[in-house]
This record gives sequence, structure tokens and C-alpha cells, in this order.
Amino acid sequence: MFYHLFYPLSSEYSILNVFKYITFRSAYSGVTALALSLILGNLMIQMLQKFQIGEKIRDDGPEHHASKSGTPTMGGLLILVTFLVSTLLWANLGNNYIWLIIFATLGFGAIGFRDDILKLKKGEGISAKEKLFLQILVSFSVGIYLLYFDPARTDYATLLSVPFFKEFQPDLGFLYLFFIVFIMVGTSNAVNLTDGLDGLAIGPIIIATLTYTGIVYICGHVKFAEYLRIQYIKDAGEIAVASSAVLGASLGFLWYNSYPAQVFMGDVGSLSLGGMIGTIAVISKHELLLILIGGIFVIEALSVIIQVAYFKYTGGKRFFKMAPLHHHFEELGWSEPKVIVRFWIVAVVLAMISLSTLKLR
Repeated sequence: MFYHLFYPLSSEYSILNVFKYITFRSAYSGVTALALSLILGNLMIQMLQKFQIGEKIRDDGPEHHASKSGTPTMGGLLILVTFLVSTLLWANLGNNYIWLIIFATLGFGAIGFRDDILKLKKGEGISAKEKLFLQILVSFSVGIYLLYFDPARTDYATLLSVPFFKEFQPDLGFLYLFFIVFIMVGTSNAVNLTDGLDGLAIGPIIIATLTYTGIVYICGHVKFAEYLRIQYIKDAGEIAVASSAVLGASLGFLWYNSYPAQVFMGDVGSLSLGGMIGTIAVISKHELLLILIGGIFVIEALSVIIQVAYFKYTGGKRFFKMAPLHHHFEELGWSEPKVIVRFWIVAVVLAMISLSTLKLR
């Protein structure tokens, strides 16, 4: 809104020329989302308490988590609202990638919202098959647009960028669509699995979002992309405005979600944030880099897969003391804050390594 309102007036008032710059609008998009989160956070928590929207702790989790029962959940709504408002205020709304990210984030958020509501009403959320089907539907829609309805991507739409290799870009053809679906659905569910401790998921989300904010800005800048020999993606730089809004909204949410948490994000938050990161990854053509950037989410998801497979193969034995992995460390005697902060440290290190791949080609 501000871009369309003020930038046309820059010819008369030169100071308004700042609205042309993505860096300026990205910075204030993040600040706006953060401010809104801090202002609205307590109000939302009070509303969730009023309507008795509280977390129900599973019996098969760590025993000390029982004290978390009743803590307001579905706090991801705060992230979605502040992200949406800030993005609409600061982004160039003529950019199709902005609307694609909004569509994916709200689409996955709607799935999570339905899941959370059913859990509150019936004790169980939507079935795994229904959730997967809806996630695939949203991801498939994003993939169809990127492959067949974005004329700017025609020359490279199905090429896969491989970290550390500047010349090796295999053409996946129509299989790239299924790859997009796998990335988006996988990321969404991996973030959901990670959201098990106070602030555990939102920390790596902040780190991953910050990392991709830099990547999309570079991808959308002709000279930077040429210098680093990565795929230049026209109009991708504007995504930084939306990702900065998510960054600010997530920081504001962390204010209330840090240990001991006043509110949990619920599936409406974890699924939407995972879907958003997956969408940015596929738009920027840095999907494989997500393995590093979102390494914590990958590790958490793999721990569940390993646990289930080992349990079935051995007829009841467990590979980890408890899965996902963060519960394993709790069972080893690590305190919750120690698990959280150490996972954050790993996320930072992985993000730094991932950024190094932009130059090491």
C-alpha cells in the first residue's frame, strides 16, 4: 500500500524516493510486524484464555510437560495476522511472488487452523490422509504457477540448482512439479514436528527466514546474482519484504513463546511457517539448500522416521529414548532451555554454512 501510495509522489517530494528501495521497505516491514506482535500479543493471549483454547499435552510425552497443559495455543494466528498486515502495507502488490507467498502461507495456515479446531472440539485433529491431501493441493497450485504460468521462468523453470556446483543444473522436466510438492509438504510437516518445546521451532524459523531474506534479495539483483553465479530471478527481490514481515512477526511471537511459554503457536503457526519457507525456497531456486538452512527441521523429521522404522523392524525396540529428537535429549537429562538454545546454535551454524555455498561454487 505505501509503495503504491507514496512512490508515485517521489517526483514531487524526493524524500519519498526511499519507497522505491526494497531494503528500506524490508526493514520497516519487519519493524511493523514486530511492533504489531508486541502490541497485540497480550490481547490475543487473553482472548485465547477467554475461549479456553489451551494446549492438551499428550500422555506419551515427557512427564514434566504435564505442567504445560492449558497454556493458550493457536498463537500462530498472531504471526499470520501481523505478517499479512505488514506485507500488505510495505510490499509492491503488483509483484506476483508476494501473492504466491501469501497464498501458500495462508493456505497451510488454514489447514493448521482446521486441525487445531478439531483437536479442541474432538480431541483429535484431521486425519493424516486429509492433512496430506490438502497440503499437496496447496503445494501443487504453487508448483503449477511457477512452472507453467510464470513467463519469466520459462528458461530455467525445471532446472535444479545444486549447492557448490555452478554448472551442474539437471533438468527435472515435469518431475520438478513433484519435487516442489515434496519440498513444501516436507518442510511444513518438519516444522510441525519440531514445535515441541518453548521457542524451539520459532528460533530456527527466524534464522531460516533471515537467511532466505538475504538469498532472495541477491537472486533478484542482477549484479549480485551474476557475481555469485547464481540464477537471477526477476522480481524475486521483493520477496524480502514479505520474509522480513515474517521475521518481525516471529520475533514478536518469540517474546511470548520463550521459556516458559505464555502461548504456543499450534498447527496454524507451524504448518503455515513451514509452508512459507518451502515456498520461498522453490521460488528462489534454492530448494536443496533448505537441507542446510532448515537442518534442525530435517534432523527432527529424520529422528521420527528412524524411530518408527526401527521400532517396526525390531518388533518394539526404540532407537532414541523418545522422538522427535528434542525429547531424546530431555530424557537424557538436559533441561528444556538447554535443549532449545543448543538447537538454536546448531541452526545458526548451519545457516552460516549454507550462505558460504553461494560463494563456494
